[in-house]
Amino acid sequence: MFLTQEEGYYALTKTGMVSLYLLVALFVLFTLFSVKPDKEHAGAEKKSRISVRQLVFSAAALALAFVLSFIRLFSFPWGGSVTLCSMLFVTLIGYWYGPRVGLTAAFAYGLLEFVQDGGSYVLSPLQAGLDYLFAFTALGLSGFFRRKKNGLLIGYLAAILVRGLMHTIGGYLYWMDYMPESFPPHLAALYPVIYNYAYILGEGLITVILISIPAIRRALKQTRILAVPAEDVSSVSKETKS
Repeated sequence: MFLTQEEGYYALTKTGMVSLYLLVALFVLFTLFSVKPDKEHAGAEKKSRISVRQLVFSAAALALAFVLSFIRLFSFPWGGSVTLCSMLFVTLIGYWYGPRVGLTAAFAYGLLEFVQDGGSYVLSPLQAGLDYLFAFTALGLSGFFRRKKNGLLIGYLAAILVRGLMHTIGGYLYWMDYMPESFPPHLAALYPVIYNYAYILGEGLITVILISIPAIRRALKQTRILAVPAEDVSSVSKETKS
């Protein structure tokens, strides 16, 4: 009813896809309302596990990331694409609210990406985890750098590199048989590394160039001031001046 098996892989039926969309929606709602606030936010948020501000900005960032993931500047034949900076909007959540919220939101985004691309082609639970859940959850690692100077840039680069690592591990385990015959034989051992980091770093380069533009950099700083809880505005304002 939910899955069909075809020549070594599993595919979701239409009923399975609809059910998975509903489960993703329920998971997003549950996780957003169950995340505990960071210690520095505990004062004004003791009665709420997540503030309305965090909920609205996190949901908006995830929605933008998901929409932009459909705008593919370049697509690779066996999966993976250079999108219009979709990864940036997922990493922004961690940059705003820290690793707890960032990783939770990134995991929810991984579920959305699984529905978008991976739900119709699954080799094993581990393959789905490496290519979608683990890989996209890594984008929440940006939260560990939120208090650092140039934290957005450093956090973004660290997050996408770890995402690439997850895809690369999956490549070695599951996708080596798909290496094209025209690929240079002396580089065959590096095929998953080259394949996955080509589109990850391609989008990363475009994003880094864009966020380095002064007008965009200022807009991102102002957005962060709007996004963080009110009691944290002063500390963030000091960071943005550094």
